[in-house]
Amino acid sequence: MILLEYDAKAVMAEHGIRVPRGIIARSPADLPSELAPPLMVKAQVPVGGRGKAGGVVRARSAPALAEAITGMTDTTIKGHRVRECLVEEVATGHECFIGFVLDEASGSVDVLLSANGGIDVEIGAHRHMMSERADFDPSACRDAAMRLAGRAPEPMRAAFSDIVPRLAAIFFSLDAVLLEINPLFVQPDGSWIAGDAKLCIDDNAFPRQPSLAARIRNRADAYPEAAGKLASGFDFAVLDPEGDVGLVTTGAGLTMQLVDELTARGCRPFNFCDIRTGEFRGDPARLIRVFKAMAAAPSIKTVLINFFAGITHLGEVARLIAAALQAVPGLTMPITARLIGNGYDEAIAVLGAMPAPLTVEPDLERALDRIIASIGRDRA
Repeated sequence: MILLEYDAKAVMAEHGIRVPRGIIARSPADLPSELAPPLMVKAQVPVGGRGKAGGVVRARSAPALAEAITGMTDTTIKGHRVRECLVEEVATGHECFIGFVLDEASGSVDVLLSANGGIDVEIGAHRHMMSERADFDPSACRDAAMRLAGRAPEPMRAAFSDIVPRLAAIFFSLDAVLLEINPLFVQPDGSWIAGDAKLCIDDNAFPRQPSLAARIRNRADAYPEAAGKLASGFDFAVLDPEGDVGLVTTGAGLTMQLVDELTARGCRPFNFCDIRTGEFRGDPARLIRVFKAMAAAPSIKTVLINFFAGITHLGEVARLIAAALQAVPGLTMPITARLIGNGYDEAIAVLGAMPAPLTVEPDLERALDRIIASIGRDRA
């Protein structure tokens, strides 16, 4: 998951990285009197390119500051709603770039440094970007970064040599998959401050990261999906707020395959879901949470349940589905349950007795045909 810039900087500051002083604001009334213009106003959305999209503004006066905050909140940048802004002191200097990126295919880390950073860092990157692939080891990454730092001109060399060992340590201590500082502002004397920060962490590592987990819980309104996973133990992410097909599925890979299949057939999947049926343990709470999300989404026209049972018994799953549907009476759209595996006959008996608009279909192709037909009837 991607931390918003405010949280990424706060976490890095806790680990000794110098960042501008700033606060989160949802309206001009949130600003303390001691934080006065000129100030930077930055939309908090988990995507890059905010500057080019108008999501980063330098406010030189109090009226301009209020206008920037008011104008940004409740707008949309690259499909993400802006609900809060980071308002911080202005930092200046020569703009540089530092990055640590996990290469999942090789299990190694790409270390990248450039004496030229900023919003146009990708332009001419093949000429000025220095990179080295290092083993997945803190010492190896630190040493690779220091070798690259030694190739930079002064005063960037001094700044890099000071910050990159700290960033390498942070990358591993936080179970990060990406850590970027862009821009790193460097002064003529080699001093530096992180003007922007991007930190992507492995949310499966939350049990090893109690402080990060606590931050997500405390900022649940900014991270609803990650906070939901912490609370309920499974993955649910909205892919398209205007999507027409709700997915109640298990298995990350299989769910991604279904998303691709549905998209190829002209559908718009509302969500990603890995509900992990093996962890139901006789409790319909996970299903209830997902069904409530479906019932609250007015764009959803139909729901596809897709469970393949190995050790899990479909009879038990069917009883939990029935209980969850009874607990969420607002879920009235057609539901197709593609069930296959252990306990199928028992599941058919349980779900067949339900009054809800639910049809069980063991064949995936026919189940997808039913989904498409349901959407067509609703659209007609």
